[in-house]
Parts: sequence; C-alpha cells; structure tokens
Amino acid sequence: MDVPGPVSRRAAAAAATMLLRTARVPRECWFLPTALICAYGFFASLRPSEPFLTPYLLGPDKNLTEREVERLAPLLSSPWPPCAQGKRFPPPLPLGQRHPSALVFNEIYPVWTYSYLVLLFPVFLATDYLRYKPVVLLQGLSLIVTWFMLLYAQGLLAVQFLEFFYGIATATEIAYYSYIYSVVDLSMYQKVTSYCRSATLVGFTVGSVLGQILVSVADWSLFSLNVISLTCVSVAFAVAWFLPMPQKSLFFHHVPASQGMNGIKGSKPDRLLVLRVLWNDFLICYSSRPLLCWSVWWALSTCGYFQVVNYAQGLWEQVMPSRHASIYNGGVEAVSTLLGAVAVFAVGYIKISWSTWGELTLSVFSLLIAAAVYIMDTVGNIWVCYASYVVFRIIYMLLITIATFQIAASLSMERYALVFGVNTFIALALQTLLTVIVVDASGLGLEITTQFFIYAGYFALIAVVFLANGAVSIMKKYRKQEDPESRSQVTTS
Repeated sequence: MDVPGPVSRRAAAAAATMLLRTARVPRECWFLPTALICAYGFFASLRPSEPFLTPYLLGPDKNLTEREVERLAPLLSSPWPPCAQGKRFPPPLPLGQRHPSALVFNEIYPVWTYSYLVLLFPVFLATDYLRYKPVVLLQGLSLIVTWFMLLYAQGLLAVQFLEFFYGIATATEIAYYSYIYSVVDLSMYQKVTSYCRSATLVGFTVGSVLGQILVSVADWSLFSLNVISLTCVSVAFAVAWFLPMPQKSLFFHHVPASQGMNGIKGSKPDRLLVLRVLWNDFLICYSSRPLLCWSVWWALSTCGYFQVVNYAQGLWEQVMPSRHASIYNGGVEAVSTLLGAVAVFAVGYIKISWSTWGELTLSVFSLLIAAAVYIMDTVGNIWVCYASYVVFRIIYMLLITIATFQIAASLSMERYALVFGVNTFIALALQTLLTVIVVDASGLGLEITTQFFIYAGYFALIAVVFLANGAVSIMKKYRKQEDPESRSQVTTS
C-alpha cells in the first residue's frame, strides 16, 4: 500500500498536464485556488502512520498473520511447530523457510496494484469529463475510507477492500495536479506547479518525521498514528469543498476562448473523436526512437521501483521485527525523500550529451540500483537495509527526473502528459504481471527475501539491455561521423 509520495505523485503530475489549457481566470485571482489546493495536498500527504503500515498490520491491532495462518491451516498436511509464545506458524515450504508476514504481502498488498491498474485510464478520462473538482473530492473521500478501515476493519476481506480504496486514492491523484491548471493563467503554470509539488513533498516529509518522533520519543502506539492520519485526510477533504469549480476542460468541455467564462455552450463533445485524437497523438509520440528508449526505461524501472518500495517494510520487518526492537521507518523515508530532492535539484547542473551517453548512464545507474537491492536483501542488518534503501531511492529519483526532462524536451506541451500516462500504465501492467507471478498467493507466493533477489536481478537485466543498446548506438554515431571524413579525404585525393 505504501507508495512514497514522490514516485506516484511525479507520474500523476506528469499525466495531469494532459488536462492543460482549461478555463482561465485573471492573474490576480490565482492565489486563493492555489492556496486551497496546496493546503489540500499538504494535509492529504501528512500521514505519519504510512511508513509503519506493515508493523501495524502485523501487530496486535490487526494480527492478520495469526488469523490468516489459522484460515490456511486445513490446507496444510503437516503439523505446525509452536513458537516460543505458544502460537503456531506455518511449516517450512519447499522453497525455504517462509516468514509469517509473507501471508499479508501475498494476499493483501497485491490488491492495490490490481485496482490502481484497472482504475488509471477510466479516472484519467473522468477527471477531464467531470472537470477535476469532483475527482479531487473522490480522492479525499477514498483516503478517509482507507484510514477509517485501517483503524476499525477486521479480517482479511476487509483489509483487501481497504487496499482497493487506496487504489482509488492513488489513481485519482491526477486530479490534484491537473486542477490548478484549470483556474490559473498560462503564465502562472510554472509557479503553481512548484507550489503544488512542494506541498505534497513537505506533507510527506513532515508526516514521516512526525511519525518517527511520536513512535521513538513519545512512545505512541501505531493505532494513534493512524488516528492522526485519519484526522489529516479529513481536513484535506473539508478543504477540497471550498475549491472553485472549473468552467471547462481540455477535451469533453472545451470552449473557445471567445466564449470566455460564460459557462459551457455549444454541442456536446464527440467522445469517439476524443479517443481518436489521443490514439493519433500516441502513434506520433512513440515513433521517435530517443523518446521510445527513455520511455522504455521509465516504464521498466518504475515497475521495479514500485515493487521494492511497496514491500520494503516487509523485508525490514523480517530483518528486525518491530515487536522486538525500535524501528526507524519514518526517519528513513524522510531522509531518502530529502536527499532525493537534493539529487533532483542537482540534475539541473549536470552537463552531458544525453543523446550520446544517456543509455550507458541508465545502464550504469540501473546496475547500482540492482546492487543496492541485492545488498538490502542479503546482508541481514537493518541499518544496511536502511542505507541501501536510501541509496536506491536517491538513484531512482535522479534518473527518473533526467528521463522526465528528456521526454518532455521531445514533445509539445499538449502531448508530453499522454506519454507519461501511457508509461505509467505500462509500468503498472508490468508490475501487475510481476505481482501475479512472484507475490500473489495464487502464483508462486514467494517469501520476501526471494522476491527482493528477483527484483535485484530485474534491475540487473535492465542494466544489461541498456548497456548493449547504448554501445550499439554509440558505435553507429561514431561511424556516421567517420563516413563524411573518409569521403572528404577521397575527394581531396
């Protein structure tokens, strides 16, 4: 369930630009809607319990592991060995000793992946059709339902429904980023975009730090952190009601500028025409080889990133169980976010010919990501796991920012969000396939350490593919440079 803000938010922010060029208001009116949407983003992201979700689900408030083990008892033929506390856990499996928390990951967390994938494209269109604000309200309501169920829902099926509602909240995040473009002038886009992204980043960081302080210093229960999270998302939902309603949108409610702000007039939009325009833009965008290359890396790496981030808490729980020692998940999330932001800021000062060395750069850093995931999986020390996770997130945020710049530079303002939306959908489709095979109980249902070994190999494979492709591209480029020189020498002689 836990998908740190910068990742899914970056994808949502990129896709949101597909919904640009909506209704304008005078420049002097930009402050109120910007302040309201930023306040919404801050409180919606201020969730101190999120870095501690896995310990909460495995703790006494939910105790899903024991209940799920009991449910699966009739399916297992061999007796279960008792643990020190007199409780019983599943027997060793043929693939190795299975950690009890794997049952939570194999049957609960995959629901988020499936629901996010199914909802992404319909929500993308609904956001434009409904003109943003209703979808923002839907996101706020989904977050309230999610955290209310986290507090009071009991049983496997209820927690799976919880994950479905969180999938709705994640998919509707596009409305948060696209709304502001519908109520401010084009000249204000850069400024309000930075405000909106900063609001969510600050909210996520403050929430992580607050959660860590309350757990480590004040000794608050994880249940109390969820109460704070529910309160914050409720405040965000209340703020969303005061957002001004946009008068038009890019496709389904497009109004010529001459009609001004006098409401929606004219004939209803042709929905099939809208889809045909999107399809034609899709074909034009992906006919570019450089854009296709960056997009392939974007989708492949985002798939692996989602998997690592989603299940990192499970690996930490196995290395250092929260019942037996202090945990610092919130501090790690905050540090990785802040250092990642510094790395992203530094990207603007990197001078390199990305058209020549871009693929090799992706290869080298993908290999470093693979090494970080492998070390996180095999060392067995919680502090090494934390450090490897921080390195992993910093490198990914650095590379995804470079990929964002390179893709956006190749496209017009109207098309680049479509590419990011498609890339996100492909990443989710690949993640769903990986989840079904590796994680889901209906597939292999592997233990968490085996999963991370596969994820390390996955990033290593990405590195090999881009290394080979980059080497071929450089050879072709230098051959083209040599051909004119050789021809000029022949002409001279």
